[in-house]
Amino acid sequence: MSSAGPLEGVEALLFDVFGTVVNWEHSITRELQAKSKGVDIDWNAFAKEWRKGYMITTRSVAAGGEGPSNVDVMHREILDRLLTETKWSAISNIWNEDEKKDLVLAWHRLSGWPDTTEGLYALKKQLIICTLSNGNVRLLADMAKNADLPWDVIFSGELLGSYKPPRNPKTYLGAAYHLTLPPNKVAMVAAHYLDLKAAASFGLKTVYVRRPTEDTVEERTGTKTKKEGGDVDVVVDSFTELAEVLPKARSLA
Repeated sequence: MSSAGPLEGVEALLFDVFGTVVNWEHSITRELQAKSKGVDIDWNAFAKEWRKGYMITTRSVAAGGEGPSNVDVMHREILDRLLTETKWSAISNIWNEDEKKDLVLAWHRLSGWPDTTEGLYALKKQLIICTLSNGNVRLLADMAKNADLPWDVIFSGELLGSYKPPRNPKTYLGAAYHLTLPPNKVAMVAAHYLDLKAAASFGLKTVYVRRPTEDTVEERTGTKTKKEGGDVDVVVDSFTELAEVLPKARSLA
């Protein structure tokens, strides 16, 4: 007796971007170090604080709170706030206005993981590949040019009217609606368990990609497929691996 593969019927993949597609931590730390002007601080820690502010704000907005709909604006507000904090006093005045603007644009120049571009091109041959990101449209378009990301469609929180996660229908179901697909024919691809949990609550299939900078070690090693008694449909270590297993995952076994 045949049984359906975990992604049987899926016609489109929605990709989380920050952390899943691109290595934001390495890229932002590198940009900060290049603009350090000789100041010796823990630039990686500063990058993480900047990212933490983004996470707090987007989740607040997704839950109905106030906040900017454009992530460039958000990144600038967080940067300005960090530079007023005592712990970062050593860099409070090292950048002028143009340099701060360029630092915000560093988020447009993030580099992909080693498997990203090859994997996306391979996946694009099999189905529709799209972003589902909190990033604004221009940020995602610039990033695609910079990192060679061959998206068919860019869906962003800016266009869909909210951020993800937590559980918010505007993002996950909004993307499925614009693809003219029911949720069970769309799969969310992310390196964040909470993102996939929210997507699954609306009926999307889920693909967990282990990335070394994302989630906790326990989440990365503990996330299992439904076949293994876990919560997600597929678990992989790279986009190239996903492209290899996708034909079987979409077929009747």
